[in-house]
Amino acid sequence: MSLIYSTLTSIINKISDEFHKSFLFTTIFTILEFIETQWVNSFFKKLYPGENFLGFLNKNNIFKNHIFNPLIVIFLFAGFLLLSLNKLSQSLTITLIIAFTAFFIGSAILPRYVLNDGIENILHFDKKDMYSIGFCLILISIVFFFVSIATVGGIPLLKPSIRYLLKPVFTMPVFLIIPGTCLVASSYLRDYQDGKITRSQARFRFIFLLAIDCAILLLLGYRTPLLAAFLIIIIIGFYGNIVSLWEVVVGALLGVGAIIGIGYFRSLGELTITSSTNPFYTLQSRADFTLHVLDLLDFIGGNFGLTHGKLLASAIPGSELGPRMMVGKLIAWRTEVTVTPTLIGQMVVDFGKVGVAVEMCILGFILGIGFKIMQKTKNYFYIGIYSLILTYSILGIETGILDIQVLLYFAIAILIYLICIVKSKN
Repeated sequence: MSLIYSTLTSIINKISDEFHKSFLFTTIFTILEFIETQWVNSFFKKLYPGENFLGFLNKNNIFKNHIFNPLIVIFLFAGFLLLSLNKLSQSLTITLIIAFTAFFIGSAILPRYVLNDGIENILHFDKKDMYSIGFCLILISIVFFFVSIATVGGIPLLKPSIRYLLKPVFTMPVFLIIPGTCLVASSYLRDYQDGKITRSQARFRFIFLLAIDCAILLLLGYRTPLLAAFLIIIIIGFYGNIVSLWEVVVGALLGVGAIIGIGYFRSLGELTITSSTNPFYTLQSRADFTLHVLDLLDFIGGNFGLTHGKLLASAIPGSELGPRMMVGKLIAWRTEVTVTPTLIGQMVVDFGKVGVAVEMCILGFILGIGFKIMQKTKNYFYIGIYSLILTYSILGIETGILDIQVLLYFAIAILIYLICIVKSKN
């Protein structure tokens, strides 16, 4: 395993180095360095609110220390339920109670019994390797962004109808910009922790990464990956002392606003609503529809499930139907549409209420272990990987954790955390 890792990172480092030496990237980084210097020394930067802006937030212990605790998944899921326009069924209410209880046990109780000693023996990753991997992932995503635009003959944000012509084989690599941003931002955090760059420089680089993500994902008309980019930057910045608490709160509000705004204007463009419609209606109706889907899945899943793992397995490339298309077939016998099943939709239809208990406990445990390692070590890499899996857990509240690349992120996190647990006992 170590031989494969060292060989792979060696190749990726060489590719990254060659790109950095090229005339194009030398010019780009020279320009960015100049802009960064102007930013750091700018008079107008001094007009920006300081860390103590909205100081009452810092006095709240929950906000200050636990705003990104794994339990945020439960609170946001509950908030999503409140958006629904209709009342939940009794069976679904029981399923949700089981889900929340299992997640609480997995995230808040079970982690207390592991990694209490030998935390210094965890895996350590070279910063240059992580930066090179992240840099190459961003390059790949940029290339496929232009390929996606070329294949549909336009920009989906400006012409929403062509968004449905985008091919997953081209758009999936674009989403690699999310883990790429995570690794590059984490590398900048390490530079800040080592005193190689100032806090202002780190903030500028975080903003620049976020700007690239927004430009690419917004033009393609995707809301969920755009919110993922916001969340990852905010979480890494918060735990790395690069982003202030008040900026987290404002950033969260902007993220929600972006979801509502993009959804509203897309619906106007598709003529599904009129300009007199309440912008919040698009969010409420989406939540209502998604929870109606979950209610149906809960009904057919019962206590022990219907598909017994087939729904999760359908995320594997080459499957006849993707997981969200399979959900469409299960509830409406329509395979030409994709339907989001919420975080527990796959769990209940695959393995029923029993599956919900087991899988939510496992998910909670993964996040709980990640949170514990991050808090104890303050290591740049573990801050980054926790931000990645927490981000997709939060987004999965509506969409579910069903995309193959997201499942891969969780698989990598699980492997790393298990190795850390084993090493801590030696």
